[in-house]
Amino acid sequence: METGHADNLFGLLGKNISYSFSQGYFTEKFNHLGLKGHKYINFDIDTIEKLPDIIRENPNLKGMNVTIPYKEKVIPYLTALNKKAKRIGAVNTIKITPEGLKGYNTDCYGFKKSLQPFLKAHHKKALILGTGGASKAIAYVLDELGIDYYYVSRKATGNKLSYDDLNKKIMDKFQIIINCTPLGTFPNIQEKPDLPYKYITQNHLLYDLIYNPEETTFLKLGREKGAQICNGLKMLQLQAEKAWNIWNK
Repeated sequence: METGHADNLFGLLGKNISYSFSQGYFTEKFNHLGLKGHKYINFDIDTIEKLPDIIRENPNLKGMNVTIPYKEKVIPYLTALNKKAKRIGAVNTIKITPEGLKGYNTDCYGFKKSLQPFLKAHHKKALILGTGGASKAIAYVLDELGIDYYYVSRKATGNKLSYDDLNKKIMDKFQIIINCTPLGTFPNIQEKPDLPYKYITQNHLLYDLIYNPEETTFLKLGREKGAQICNGLKMLQLQAEKAWNIWNK
């Protein structure tokens, strides 16, 4: 595991994250701002139980971003949770303070700001594909915006639909579809959520949290049906800037 020798160290906590956006984004940011003693590295770990070792071995660590699959699993290791992160039940930003680790969620900010320009009056109901840590921030934002939603996963339970449930009637009614699964991420770009794409129309908005590739198969099939599409790049940029503000306040 990489360790960093810099006065101000930051990093990304996740699993199989060599592809990650964050390291390149922050490295470029530090260069642009002329911040010589700043460094951003990947903490690619196979189990969250290694987090205390990372903290111990890197006394100069100031902050971290958190990605799949640790947005929920990291919570027991934190000393404090900000109100929003507590309500969402998922953390994607950690500030390292003298009192310990404090968890935040900036995904909700990034998603809300990047979604709002696409919303039209008829966008009243949404399907959230996937039920992991990222989907919790998405649900939180939809609640704030007054948009009804259902989760879609492989098995139907309680407030979750299964992919088999998605017929024309449901697809007509739920005109925002948000992919929170990793399906379609590079290099497996031919993968896609198992939707009946034939029912997508120009009234739909398809939003994919994935940003690599720029246009996933999910988004491409939506675009071909005339739907509005948006990938996750703007959300990532916005949540990264929010994290930077948290680390520096």
